[in-house]
Amino acid sequence: MAKVTGKAYDVNLLKRVFRYVKPYKTIFIWSMILTVALAAIAPLRPLLIEYTVDKYILNNNKEGLINMTLIMLVLLFLQAIIQYYHTYLTNTLGQSTIRDLRINVFNHIGSLKLRFFDKTPIGQLITRTVSDLETIADIFSEGLIMIAGDILQLITILAVMLYSDWKLTLIVLIPMPLLVFASYVFKEAIKSAFQEVRTQVGLLNTFLQEHITGMSITQYFARENQEMHKFKQINARHRDANIRSNWYYSIFFPVVEIISAFSIGLLVWYGSKSIIDHDTSPGVIMAFIMYINMMFRPIRELADKFNTLQMGMVGADRIFTVLDTHDEEENKGTFKGERIRGAISFKDVWFAYNDDQWVLKNINFEVEPGQTLALVGATGAGKSSVINILNRFYQIGRGSIEIDEKNIRDYDLGYLRSQIGTVIQDVFLFSDSIANNITLSNTKISREAVEAAAREAGADEFISRLPGGYDYDVMERGATLSAGQAQLISFIRAMVYNPSILVLDEATSSVDTETEILIQQTLQKLMKGRTSIVIAHRLSTIQNADKIIVLDKGEIKEMGSHQQLLQQNGYYKRLFDLQFNSSGIEKSTLG
Repeated sequence: MAKVTGKAYDVNLLKRVFRYVKPYKTIFIWSMILTVALAAIAPLRPLLIEYTVDKYILNNNKEGLINMTLIMLVLLFLQAIIQYYHTYLTNTLGQSTIRDLRINVFNHIGSLKLRFFDKTPIGQLITRTVSDLETIADIFSEGLIMIAGDILQLITILAVMLYSDWKLTLIVLIPMPLLVFASYVFKEAIKSAFQEVRTQVGLLNTFLQEHITGMSITQYFARENQEMHKFKQINARHRDANIRSNWYYSIFFPVVEIISAFSIGLLVWYGSKSIIDHDTSPGVIMAFIMYINMMFRPIRELADKFNTLQMGMVGADRIFTVLDTHDEEENKGTFKGERIRGAISFKDVWFAYNDDQWVLKNINFEVEPGQTLALVGATGAGKSSVINILNRFYQIGRGSIEIDEKNIRDYDLGYLRSQIGTVIQDVFLFSDSIANNITLSNTKISREAVEAAAREAGADEFISRLPGGYDYDVMERGATLSAGQAQLISFIRAMVYNPSILVLDEATSSVDTETEILIQQTLQKLMKGRTSIVIAHRLSTIQNADKIIVLDKGEIKEMGSHQQLLQQNGYYKRLFDLQFNSSGIEKSTLG
């Protein structure tokens, strides 16, 4: 795609941005009409003042002076009304555009697979969807339309000045090359400074997001001072970038004022001589003073507005880079059935998170509908990876995965995942009510179904004791609940969606014994008639599974029932002996 590389604007990027303007074409047209109107009105006041001075003030005509004053007040009132609607419409256009664009970006990010999030800092995505998008709004409120208005106003004023007195106009334009040169230098310098500011904003957001989320780790290991030192360094670079951009402004604006004063000085020198020689009138000189201020203002601001446009381009480039990010495998499947039976087949499956660093190697197994498959092995053996590729969070490298004898790539992605209920060890709860965390705001799931599932899981009692019950706000990441309570809520979440395939990824490893008993009792009911895949550290929880697969370094070492694997006296037997003493009492868990 087109990149912003030193140009004040990029046509291809603007075209892409303007696709989001189409629904607001009427607002855009009216904004341009008002822009032209403001440019046309701009030279009227100086003209009226010139006429008033020459025709009424010099002739001591008080009545005419009062009439012209009233006309100018009406003109000022009209100009204020037009300016109000112009500002309102341009800001409405910008905010409406980025609202639609932000929805599109958020929707696109939600469609990306986990591989993208593995490589992209969350803070960077927050910067893209918030502050970078705001710079695109500035394209309309302070950039493109305002630039067009300033150029039109400049052309109009110059035309009126040349018509009034072309010699005087050429005199006051003598310093203009200096202003153009200063504006160009400023534009290039401030563009580089703004890009650095945007970079530092992204780094600052990333650092804050990671460290606020992981604050408990920082405090557990007493790393507050060290992390504060890192933050000070990042914050200092952010400060320096902003100071550098402000420094360019502090130089540029005084230079413009000096050049403007020089132009007015030339006007006074030449204009006084012209008045003495009766080549011009005092009214023209007064009008020209206003013209100079009105002419220098847009020229002075053009450099700033071009950089506002430039920053909008940088923001647009970053946003469209995210929108142009596509997974290697898109959701091309379209198959949807009423309900899958739950037959699962892995055929020669190889999978790697990074290139050819295989996490799973030549995985082959089958699960019949209604059966329970257990995956065991040490940390890093590849157990969770099996779940990730079954849900199509990642694309496999070789082989195929089938559900009900149909390749999972042929399924509609949303339908496929709706048929697989997953309870994971690292429970994530949103800052919302318990009921909404269970249903994920799915209006098709009734409150009665939620409460029934909670009663079945034995969680209704603790939920009812909370202030507000099912409407209790669990706060961010479920901070006000215990690990066992949060795990129960995620378990109920899977129950109310009534999946055909149930996945339990370390689902009871972080709960207390009492809560685990509740879950085990509910599991017997929930797993009945469903295909289930269970990952557990505790072998005691999967001894009744129809099939147990032992994974080690991404390979299947053994496969069979609990008793069959014990009789083989192999890898599973060693894992079992690690957890149980000679009396058969569980003594530890795997990592």
